Amino acid sequence: MTSLIEGAKKLVSRGSDLGARVSGLEAAVSHARGRLEDGLVDDGQEIVDRASSRLKLSAEHTVIAIAGATGSGKSSTFNALTGIELSAVGVRRPTTSWASACVWGREGADELLEWLGIPARHQTTRDSMLDTGREDNRLNGTVLLDLPDHDSTEVSHHLEVDRLVKLADLLVWVLDPQKYADAAIHDRYLKKLTTHQGVMVVVLNHIDTVPEDRRASMVEDVRRLLVEDGLSEVPVLAVSARQGIGIDALKDEMAKRVASKKATKARIEADVRATAERFAHASGSVKSQSPDKAVIAELEDAFADAAGVPIVVDAVRESTQIRARRATGWPVTSWFSKLKPDPLKRLHLNLGAEGRALTKASRTSVPPATKVQRARVDAAVRGVADGISKNLATPWQASIRQASVSRSAEISDQLDVSLATADLGTTKLPWWASVVRVLQWILILTALAGGLWLAAYAVMGYLKMPEPTAPDVGGFPLPTLMLLGGVALGIVLALICRVLVSLTAKARARAADRELRSGIRQTTQDLVIQPIERELDAYERVREGLAVALK
Repeated sequence: MTSLIEGAKKLVSRGSDLGARVSGLEAAVSHARGRLEDGLVDDGQEIVDRASSRLKLSAEHTVIAIAGATGSGKSSTFNALTGIELSAVGVRRPTTSWASACVWGREGADELLEWLGIPARHQTTRDSMLDTGREDNRLNGTVLLDLPDHDSTEVSHHLEVDRLVKLADLLVWVLDPQKYADAAIHDRYLKKLTTHQGVMVVVLNHIDTVPEDRRASMVEDVRRLLVEDGLSEVPVLAVSARQGIGIDALKDEMAKRVASKKATKARIEADVRATAERFAHASGSVKSQSPDKAVIAELEDAFADAAGVPIVVDAVRESTQIRARRATGWPVTSWFSKLKPDPLKRLHLNLGAEGRALTKASRTSVPPATKVQRARVDAAVRGVADGISKNLATPWQASIRQASVSRSAEISDQLDVSLATADLGTTKLPWWASVVRVLQWILILTALAGGLWLAAYAVMGYLKMPEPTAPDVGGFPLPTLMLLGGVALGIVLALICRVLVSLTAKARARAADRELRSGIRQTTQDLVIQPIERELDAYERVREGLAVALK
């Protein structure tokens, strides 16, 4: 784009933003591709390519195209302007689809003529021709084109006229007094160039065939038609190419445009502005908005529900209770908990490092989403897309909706992976569980020791052996105290720990819920939000590019 801006600097006065405007339109076209109508985007790309090419060519020459219908005197006007019979007129005009070119000041014009597609045999260098004794330098720096008749029966003529009308810096439309209101030129060309008034001149030729008292009214009638076409600012000149009437005034008008070196800039600006306005109409200019937090929260809740997060959270709470009670319960009965399956293992979740490695390669056993859950996900996704795009133009609404569901086929697998790889924090017991486990075994061993001590006394009594006196603590025999106290304290400790285990299980469940929802949030970002944000970014780039192009 540097060469484009440099070309603009050569073409126009210092400080011009023409290069930036073309760059802005180019950015808009690039980011609108696949989002706005293909025909519109193709037209925009054509304008960008054409403007870029013209900016790299001669800034010293102004391309002026003379266009008109059969019999309008277009070629006679061309010859009158050049002062030489270069174009055949009337019945002598050759049947050709090529335009003729006359150049004032050849240096630097070759590349421009090649870009215009004018064959060498149809090119004439005006300053190399012998003059009739007087030199007219008013048109120095001009490439004057005589176009084929736009109403010719030859299709190739139509195509050539359409092509060069797009490339010329200044358009001179030659009308005939007999058919200046012909719809062929008004509907096909003039009405479509309302944004190009600054680069057009209308010439009413053959004015010598009109009585003098009617000439002014006829010119006014032409102006009236132009106003109806939306071309109120286009100058209208009455001329007679055969008699030389008004030719000097036409030359002066053309020379003024050539000398100012603004015609090329004005044409490119008109092309860029007209195209940018079409884009703005189709794309809109409303600033995009971020998704509503409540809508995003509903989306994450719907994904979490479909992924089975509530099921997993319940499993975390239950698994924590089973594992912790097994560790802190009364050892005599806690082994019964081993008979109850771990709900997380049943779901293939939180199986440790090796388990996580396995679940990356296979699915979890969390029940698949129900139809109701899938419908909720679909509604939540639509809610996000519609909420973001509600103020945008229809093409962008469709683009954002499409982006929101572009990765919907991946949702199920991604949610499952999110569950399988989450660290649910249930593999490690709370620190106090180890202390309680030690205490429980101390109490069990104490009770066992007391029981064995009492059993020894019973055996000695049965065998009529003398019994040693048992130590006494507060009036209670120590063995009895050890047995009863060990059992009672173990049961009480287990009951207390059940309360702690319940609190811990709830805390672990809340932590697991946060962890799982964090993964779900990332999944919604990857599969829904990011595709939408890419569309919003493209929309903003189109909007910003058009804002520059329309300055």
